[in-house]
Amino acid sequence: MAPSAPAPLYNAHITAGSLLVRESRAIAALLLQDPTPEQWRQAIIVDNILQKSAPSSSMRMATLLRQRLKSMSPEFLEPVVNSSRDVALQLLLASAIKQSRILADFMLRIAQARYREFARQLQRRDWDHFLEECRQLDPTIALWSSSTQNKMREVVFRILAEAGYLENSRSCVLQPVSILPEVRTFLEQHHEFHLLNCLDISHE
Repeated sequence: MAPSAPAPLYNAHITAGSLLVRESRAIAALLLQDPTPEQWRQAIIVDNILQKSAPSSSMRMATLLRQRLKSMSPEFLEPVVNSSRDVALQLLLASAIKQSRILADFMLRIAQARYREFARQLQRRDWDHFLEECRQLDPTIALWSSSTQNKMREVVFRILAEAGYLENSRSCVLQPVSILPEVRTFLEQHHEFHLLNCLDISHE
């Protein structure tokens, strides 16, 4: 039997949405109730807690957000729901990083380098060069359509803007970000040091 192909390093799941703080908190609150499949469908499709216009869009977003939230420890849900929006935002960024290696690698390999070079902004070519490097590690990226690759760049840059690393996703001007004490404490207590390194890219 021929050996199976190695699993891809990267996936394009992140194109389903950026940090989506309001929606993520709604899904986190639902997950705290440990819903049955029927209760999950009722909340997402019938009650439309994400306030999407199409059931398919609601389910796609809900699936993405559940994957992100479930990538963290069970104790993660409560502070996402009940902490301040700023704390929830950084925690959600941590979960997005954990669920998407391409976001984590871009932050550590490209954005951090630009901070250390005292660059003023991220450029589109930074993403293009990064994606080319990723193709060398994971040839399956070549199968992604141009629209998927562009959408991924848009979402990654939007995430960085939402979290304050960029002034906005159009100018892409870099800004320093400090990890909030509550977020640092939570990640340290749960041994999420890789996520801390990703969040702390604007500091030495």
